[in-house]
Amino acid sequence: MLEFQLPLTSKRVDCLLSGYGSEGVPTAIAIELKQWETCEDSAGDHEVATFVGGCVRDVLHPSVQVGRYAEFLRDNHEACHVDSNPIKVKACAYLHNYFAKQNDPLLAPKFADAREDAPLFTADDIDAFVAFVTKHVGQGDGLEVLSRLEENRYRASKKLMEHVASVIKDRPEYTLLDEQLVAFDAVMTAAKGGVHDRRKHVVIVKGGPGTGKSVLAINLVGSLLARHYSTHYVTGSKAFTETLRKVIGPRGQDLFTYTNGYVAVEPDSVDVLVTDEAHRIRDVSSNRFTPADKKSGLKQVEELIRAARVSVFMIDDHQVVRPGEIGAASYIKEYAQLYGCVIHELELEAQFRCNGSDAFVRWTNALLGIEEASEPFELAEVHGFDFRIVPSPEDLEALIKARVDEDHTGRLVAGFCWPWSSPNNDGTLVNDVTLGTFQRPWNAKPDAGRLAAGIPKSSLWAYHPTGINQVGCVYTAQGFEFDYVGVIFGEDLRNDPSTGLWVGDKTKSFDTAYFGRT
Repeated sequence: MLEFQLPLTSKRVDCLLSGYGSEGVPTAIAIELKQWETCEDSAGDHEVATFVGGCVRDVLHPSVQVGRYAEFLRDNHEACHVDSNPIKVKACAYLHNYFAKQNDPLLAPKFADAREDAPLFTADDIDAFVAFVTKHVGQGDGLEVLSRLEENRYRASKKLMEHVASVIKDRPEYTLLDEQLVAFDAVMTAAKGGVHDRRKHVVIVKGGPGTGKSVLAINLVGSLLARHYSTHYVTGSKAFTETLRKVIGPRGQDLFTYTNGYVAVEPDSVDVLVTDEAHRIRDVSSNRFTPADKKSGLKQVEELIRAARVSVFMIDDHQVVRPGEIGAASYIKEYAQLYGCVIHELELEAQFRCNGSDAFVRWTNALLGIEEASEPFELAEVHGFDFRIVPSPEDLEALIKARVDEDHTGRLVAGFCWPWSSPNNDGTLVNDVTLGTFQRPWNAKPDAGRLAAGIPKSSLWAYHPTGINQVGCVYTAQGFEFDYVGVIFGEDLRNDPSTGLWVGDKTKSFDTAYFGRT
């Protein structure tokens, strides 16, 4: 089978060979084919560098890549983990144009375990490649094995569910308090009942910034998986999703997915979908580059509701980030009613950010015109929140780094008022954020290509310790928790002294998603 699509993902195995092996076991070999002729070393633990997409980029070592595909099939395909005669999954990479050299980066010691799990064969290794294939599928009857792979449905194995659940359970930062726990119990009751109900269920959990929606979502995923309900955590934020995948580790990463990942999914393929930051749902999952036969013809929210027996949406109607993000509680409710779903609505109010200072949050909302001021506010120690306006970005950075040196978490962020350059040829970042003598780089672009050692990818800026050396933007900071944050205001948002109102100036923004500026 060529281009075998992994269930519930857009990833495809280049070639899947099936048959019975020398030990009489039904087997499938996932083969990753590469046309590479050269590659270089990379600072990443799992990457090498090669020319792809118009420049030299860090990419997964082929054995790491195909090894993960095989592990995904073992964990997520019923034919590979049923009790009776499961299909064994092997993996290898074949680089048919590649001739290995002395001290070749592909054969570096750091990839020894990956190559043990998924051997790598080059143009020098044809006989060894043939022997590997013959050993595992050379006894024939491959169509019988392949038909089981095509017909059996996706369902995560109990071992995978228990693994992810244990990782979440063992992290103290995911502890629920007070109304979070009340909401958790209500959602769990709805989810467990809804999975076995003939009607679909939709749970809408509303809450402002810092009310613990993401903590609640992650705990729900862990608890539902521990009870062996097939459950996915879904979001539209690449940075937040990739960081969670990093925390969970290689196994189980594919249970943490994106809102546009359910285009071709069969109805009720998953027991529960927990969609965090549901306000970032888009109109449709496709774009102008999507082939017609790859479009579902449905709204993105319909794809999500259709894919699961129970859909949980965590939402804040005031937190939309980009044009085209249209998720709102009323919008989700409209489509839930269209599908005849049982609808449950909950709301979170207690503040778990800003050191629990509700007063500071209310003052900020009033200051920016988000809501009416309910009471006068004066900054004082009693509010328990350290808020300062400092005279220079150098002073701001020094304050934040001092807190980080004390073992707190912290980051420097800014409005999108400076250009965002691609890396230099050596992988270092350009100092785009400039105010007088202060010069710092933005976090790396998502498509940055190869980065110098010590510079994290865009999606891991909030998690990696060296992220403190770059300035973050809204796309990499939203949804994360830090003990201390330094904010640089640019000229795109300023206060008009004559009216006391805040004014947005799109001519000062470099965010092309909003203003089309180059």
